[in-house]
Amino acid sequence: MQLNQRLGSPVLAIFSRWLRWLVFGFGVAHLCVAFELIDRPFWVLAVAFMLLWFLIETIYNWLGIQALSVSPLPLFPRYIESPNGEEWPTLPRFLKIREWLRANGFSLVQPVKAEIGGGIHLRSCVYQDQAGGIRLQITFMPLSAATLGVCYSLVSHTAGGQRLVTDNFYIPYAGFYPEHWFVERLPLTRSLAKLVARHRARLAGEAAIPFTSEPVADLNAQQHELDQLNTQLGFLNPHGEREEFGKISQAGRYRIWKEVWMLNYLGRSSQ
Repeated sequence: MQLNQRLGSPVLAIFSRWLRWLVFGFGVAHLCVAFELIDRPFWVLAVAFMLLWFLIETIYNWLGIQALSVSPLPLFPRYIESPNGEEWPTLPRFLKIREWLRANGFSLVQPVKAEIGGGIHLRSCVYQDQAGGIRLQITFMPLSAATLGVCYSLVSHTAGGQRLVTDNFYIPYAGFYPEHWFVERLPLTRSLAKLVARHRARLAGEAAIPFTSEPVADLNAQQHELDQLNTQLGFLNPHGEREEFGKISQAGRYRIWKEVWMLNYLGRSSQ
């Protein structure tokens, strides 16, 4: 966990969670057998305490989802252009990413930010390749007071009207996408080069249409479309009912709970 405070790696975080679960289950079972607290076989106690951990973490996650649902935090925040321009972290691992972008023909289009509440902003830089058919959004994620993570999202529009999205976000979404969106989420792929290669492989044989709108306009249109669609399909409560019942419906909360478990312990999205 201390190492991951510097690296912000989802792979290390998954290993830490599994280790914590196993240590709790086998450790408490060992104590019960060693001190003769419970007269049951060791393996029965280990399974029972692992199930207890599952129940505790399920309650914790469910309470977190409930708090998010009734909080004023926006699920689809509105982006604005960052008035301070490009704000790039000075840590060596982030500077290497910037050098890779320059070496591979990606140029900055627009720095943007979105307020998620309490004066906290998600800061992103939107880059574009030389042909203008691939947009790369780099989002800096505050994981804790001392840890900053980074996620990538590559987007292209094809001549056939499709929107191809390849990203490595490891925060749960669990909602619905429009039919013309084709999203591939790879939370464990932390290499930008591999993610770009995967996106270009998905574009093979397709003609990517160059972007004409500014990133902030495209991002806000995307957020509005997702909000409307997820309200229509029942993932979100209707706007008139959100003050009383919260933003997320019961079915939506279950989907998020399942997505949290998939990401936290398997490193994959349930989409």
